[in-house]
Amino acid sequence: MRRRASGWWEPSGGVPSSGDYGFLIDAQGPFPDPRSPWQPNGVDGLSRRFSTRRFRWTDQGWQPPALRSGVIYELHIGTFTEQGTFDAAIARLDHLMDLGVTHVELMPVHQFPGARGWGYDAASLYAVHAAYGGPAALMRFVDACHARSLAVILDVVYNHLSPEGNHLPRFGPYLTDRYGTLWGQALNLDGPGSDQVRRFICDNALRWLREFHVDGLRLDAVHGLIETSALPLLEQLAAEVDLLQRELGRELTLIAENNQNDSRIVRPRAIGGRGLGLLWNDDFHHALHVALSGERDAYYRDFNGVSDLQQCLERGLVYAGRYAGSREAVIGRPGDYPPPCSLVAYMQNHDQVGNRAFGDRIGQLVSPDLVRLGATLLLAAPFVPMLFQGEEWGATTPFLYFTDIQDPALGRAVRQGRRREFAELIGPGRRVPDPQADATFRRSTLNWEEREQPRHRSMLDYYRGLISLRRRTPDMWASERGVEVVSGSSWLLVRRGTLVVAANLGARRREMELGCRGQEYEMLLESRSGVQRGPTTVSLPPQAAAIVRCV
Repeated sequence: MRRRASGWWEPSGGVPSSGDYGFLIDAQGPFPDPRSPWQPNGVDGLSRRFSTRRFRWTDQGWQPPALRSGVIYELHIGTFTEQGTFDAAIARLDHLMDLGVTHVELMPVHQFPGARGWGYDAASLYAVHAAYGGPAALMRFVDACHARSLAVILDVVYNHLSPEGNHLPRFGPYLTDRYGTLWGQALNLDGPGSDQVRRFICDNALRWLREFHVDGLRLDAVHGLIETSALPLLEQLAAEVDLLQRELGRELTLIAENNQNDSRIVRPRAIGGRGLGLLWNDDFHHALHVALSGERDAYYRDFNGVSDLQQCLERGLVYAGRYAGSREAVIGRPGDYPPPCSLVAYMQNHDQVGNRAFGDRIGQLVSPDLVRLGATLLLAAPFVPMLFQGEEWGATTPFLYFTDIQDPALGRAVRQGRRREFAELIGPGRRVPDPQADATFRRSTLNWEEREQPRHRSMLDYYRGLISLRRRTPDMWASERGVEVVSGSSWLLVRRGTLVVAANLGARRREMELGCRGQEYEMLLESRSGVQRGPTTVSLPPQAAAIVRCV
């Protein structure tokens, strides 16, 4: 290869049109292509060519459903089915269509070390994970989703790279020592050579949207994108996605995870924002979790249950310039609350389940009645709701933290670090599952046969009815309706347009005045039996919720 003036190297004798390939650098290697589309032999193997142009799409004229009235379903390809592949997941898409969700959000599918993992330790960002079926299988999955009117959102990781199988530093200044993240070195977004690093990231994002027909991207932990640039990477990426959206003629969405509640992320670029579409809302999850479970460990001690849940429903966030004791810092921008329709809310997700020592789902912590109550508050909230795989039937399988790191020393460090992290929380006599063990991964695989058991079937029927009600009732998702909440220590009354959601989290029956102002009301949904109607009130049994419409 020969070096061009711009710093790029190019082959002097042409590139073979077929076969696996790699790069020798200073007589070392071969190393995989930084933009490799396929790594069939793992993160350290040779790269394999793949042309997305050969795939025959059947989604001509496709337009994704509107997210503001939609419901997202987060899933992990490796544990969604026993086979753990895209093709096996296709066979379960009819279940999601019947459930009523509109968007499927995939946890990261770019190539990571080993066969099993969450995907957030990516090593080859352009390659589709071989164990899931590779790039052709991802295209079949997206096409099958579109055939069922399901949009696809892909979780991508641009804030750090895996310590194993990461060969990018051999090719250029992709990483920097100027900043650090919780997961290691940060990407070089503002130093010498950073223009091409930013191009590497933006081109990757555009590739998923253009060539794989993905409808949106969820950007992991954007607070790890550390830079001092005049044009922040998020703003550059949002502008380029807007241009691609106009070129393709279909709606594209960017969703960010940010632990600082930085509302500028979803503000329009014209007024100094970054211009992304949505922001994950951990505040809603934490407030709801505390209200349902009473847990106050770790970051949950920063939340006060029902009172914070009320603020979140009314204003979108709990932390907007408020001091968080667990973090010893003020979180959020003072008084700056983004529009509710720009926030993604959830009762469970991969982090909030998987980052528990034993991968406990909410159903292992509270009663089925409280799970239904929580689901009612979620689906009736002014946010974009998201479910986590198996939540809809009350799955009992945990979602544990699992890895398949090939380097023995690094694998041992991950195992020991996980156990140290939870040593004080779980106490003596209990042992955190080994993330490197295949059994830990297998335990996290959904058991689809559970759906046929009576208690799981009952939960699934409730979720279906709740999602159906939301999708056909604009007052449940139109954020401009406004939200008015009154609450006590163990109850909430949420008014949205003509709808009223009454929730009793307590252990005793509670009668609640609906405030329909002399009007009659129609009962739309009851989370459990025993709800009693009065002329202007409902009497709720313990751990129950009801949705009514004033008529």
